Formats: sequence, structure tokens, C-alpha cells
Amino acid sequence: MSLRENTGRRRTRRDGGPKAAPERNVNYRNLRNPFPPMEVFSSDQIAAMHETSLRTLEELGIKVLLPEAVEVLRKGGARVVDQMVYLGRDMIDAALATAPRSITGRAGARDRDILLELGSLVFQPGAGAPHATDLARGRRPGSARDFREYTTLCHHFDVFQMMSPSVEPQDVPTHLRHYFTTEVQLTRTDKFPFVFARGTPQAMDCFEMLRDFRGLSDAEFADSPHCYTIINTNSPRTLDIPMAQGLIDFARNGQLSIVTPFTLMGAMAPITVAGAITLSHAEALAAITLTQLVKPGAPVCYGTFTSNVDMKSGAPAFGTSAHFQASLAAGQLARFTGLPWRSAAGSASNINDVQAANENQMGLWGSLMGGATVIIHAAGWLEGGLSVSYEKIITDFEVLNMIAELCAGKQAGIDEIGFDTALSAVEPSGHFFAAPQTMARYNTEFYEPIVHDYANFGTWTERGAQDANQRATRVWQDILAADKRPEVDGKRLENLQDFIAKRTAEGGAPPES
Repeated sequence: MSLRENTGRRRTRRDGGPKAAPERNVNYRNLRNPFPPMEVFSSDQIAAMHETSLRTLEELGIKVLLPEAVEVLRKGGARVVDQMVYLGRDMIDAALATAPRSITGRAGARDRDILLELGSLVFQPGAGAPHATDLARGRRPGSARDFREYTTLCHHFDVFQMMSPSVEPQDVPTHLRHYFTTEVQLTRTDKFPFVFARGTPQAMDCFEMLRDFRGLSDAEFADSPHCYTIINTNSPRTLDIPMAQGLIDFARNGQLSIVTPFTLMGAMAPITVAGAITLSHAEALAAITLTQLVKPGAPVCYGTFTSNVDMKSGAPAFGTSAHFQASLAAGQLARFTGLPWRSAAGSASNINDVQAANENQMGLWGSLMGGATVIIHAAGWLEGGLSVSYEKIITDFEVLNMIAELCAGKQAGIDEIGFDTALSAVEPSGHFFAAPQTMARYNTEFYEPIVHDYANFGTWTERGAQDANQRATRVWQDILAADKRPEVDGKRLENLQDFIAKRTAEGGAPPES
């Protein structure tokens, strides 16, 4: 990431008044993780976990419910008994050898493209929730309005480099929903879009819409990923029909799959961090192998989302110390494979409160310290994914911006050290407010918060004594009122809408289950 100050010549007002303050110019679009990865296990222990994962796939196998996927794996050398597939380690090694170490995701504009590799850092806002909530309108089932608004909010902030499925628009019929979600992403943002893996007919519809709206040939579309999907295995050791089909469809068409076993310690995974991550690793390896058998070199990300359950209630818990440790372990195994990888933040809190902030930050820092390439659910997630909060999108975004600032690093040249402009300009017991260095940089040196309020108690009280949630409400309402969108080619938009109308008249495409 580059962090630049606009220190060029400022325009003078025609009336001879004061010059305009310089703008702080930052770039949060291409971030690199500045932190050395932390380790929770020794290299010998990580090697043992990898070896146990290979043994699990070889001896215990994985249940694959899609016949086409079973056949692909069988032809690739797997032993098959009904729906149980047993993968040899030679198959896994071959898949890891062809899976790309670096992937460029093509967005709607070239300056929105994302680079996925170990060391790069990409944030995705909270995703896949059946409900939306905000202080103005309350908690409700996700709707088309919520999906549009969520897309507008997340397009506004550069620190979100890829889009998410946000909320489920339940007022749009399921056989038409993929047209709606794809059209919204194409017309309201130019960031890297998400496409659900809900069966071949829906996937192919979405690929066609993307290809034509971007003005690509079939070969150009297949040459680079122009969208991504999330593939969740059904732990323990099951790959269901839609997910297996998604792996095949996206690999075959050159689009990105982010393989993510979603395991909860003590429920659908062993209760220990080591055991849960070993199971997750085995499932990820099996899914990655399927993509490489379909098309060697197909873009795929290693992933995990492992936390624990509350053993008193059985409810999912996020942002726990076990969640943090699991992210570190997943990072070690991802580096063991060499592939870009996905982790996750998130919160189990029911409202955007201190618990929500604590949990999201613990999950976020576990991902950062583990060296995650993509951090999913980085903002907005509540109730363990059952809702996304408009206020939480804003308050979490503030933290992500601060992390993006850390990614910039700091310079320590002559100007920054400031012997002539700062150190020698202030007498003992003096202050640096008027030092030349301060005067040159006071508008641009520090991050300016969006939600946080640094006013003293008296000033804060005079302004209405608003808490962070109330201030966040005003922020998201202002963004939606402005409704800023990228420019869209009129002819391509017309063609897109014609395609949707034609396919809708033909009956759409129901999701496969």
C-alpha cells in the first residue's frame, strides 16, 4: 500500500483569501500485511497435522454427494466406495503443485483489481446473513433494498476491496435472485464481485452476465477470474452437491473458488484447536484437489473458518482465544502449502456493542497475525452471521481503515526526523504546535476518523452527546443519500437488462440442492 500526501502547489482563491488545505490522499486498494506471521504450533507439530490430514483422506476418506465429482476424483486416482472417496497423498501433492500461488482478480476497473498471494491483504465485509438491522428501521428479514444499500455502503469504502453476498434478498424469488444480485453488483460497484455456487444453470447465467457486461470474449473471461465464490464443506468430511458442483463450474470456467471448511470446535470438529484445524485442512485439501483435477492451474484459495461453540448452550462463539489460535494454525498450514488463504472475523453479539467490537477485533487480529490473504466478515457481522448491522459496518470500517494505515508503514528520512524543522525549532519546555514540520503536515499526517469523536466531554455534550452507534447511523444515512456509483456503459446496461428479462420470461434458473 502506498500512503501519499498531496503536497503540490495549492490554488489561491480569486479573492486573495487563504489557500485551500491540502487533501490527504491515501490508497487502501492494494494492501500488504506488515506484520510477521505468528505461530501457535511448532513446525514439527504443523507437519504432523498435515500428515494426519493426508492419513485422514487416505484411510477415512471424504463423502462426496455429487456423482460427477466422484467420477472426476476416481479418474484422478482416488479409491471410491459408493459415495466415500479416498484420496492418496500423491493426488494431493499434484494438486498443490498446480494450484496457483498468486491470483489476480479482475474487477470492473483495473485500479480495483486485487492480488491474492501470501503477504497481500484483502478485506471483505460481512456476508450471507438472512437478516439486516439498523437503529432506524430495526431487525428484519434481508430484502432487495438491503442488498442494494449494503452494496452502496461497501462500494463507498476503499478498504473493502471485494464485494460480499451481504444479506439474502428474501423478497426476490430464488429462481431469479442470482440475476438481481449480479445486476446490483455490476451497476452499483466496480469492485471484485461475488457469485453464489447454487448450481450450474445459475452459475452459467452469472458468468454470461459478467462476461458480456465487461465486454470480454469467452477466452478472456476464462483466462482470469472475474468473480469468486465461497465453497463451504459440510464438516465433518462431507462435500455436498451444490458445493461440489460449484468447485467444478468455477474451475472449469477459470473463476475463483475460496475453499472454506466452516468448523466449530466441539460440534462438527474436534474440541481441540489442533484437531479441528487438522480436519479443516483435510477437507480443504480434498476440495482443492477436485479443482485441479477439473482444470490444472484453476484459481483456488485455501481457507478456513474455525472457532468454538459455547459448551453451555451449543451456540457458535466468535472472537474467542480459540478462534484466534485456530487462525494462527491455519496460517501456518496455508504457508505449508504455499497457497493464498482466507480467514474470518465476526461476532456472536446480538447488537453492535462492546462485545461485538471485542469479538470482531479478536477475530480480525488473529487473521492478521496469522498472515491471512483474504479476511471475510471483516465488518458488519452480528449474531454469528444471522444479521448484518449497518452501524457495525461503519464502526468496523473505522478499525479497518486504521489497520490500512498500519500497512502503509512510516518513513524515517531527514524530513520525518525533522532536526531542522522540529527538534531545533522548539526550546526546552516548549511545544511543537507551531513548529515548521507541524505546520507543513498538520492537515495530512494523521488519519481523520469517520465515527470516533476526540472532542472533550463538554464539547461532546454540547453536540448532543451522541454515542458511536448514533454517529454511525448518520454516516451510513449520508452515504446512501449521496448514492455514488461508478459510471456504467448505457448499451451494456441495456443488454444486461434484456438478458435478465429474457431469462426471467423463460423461467429463470432454480438453485440446485
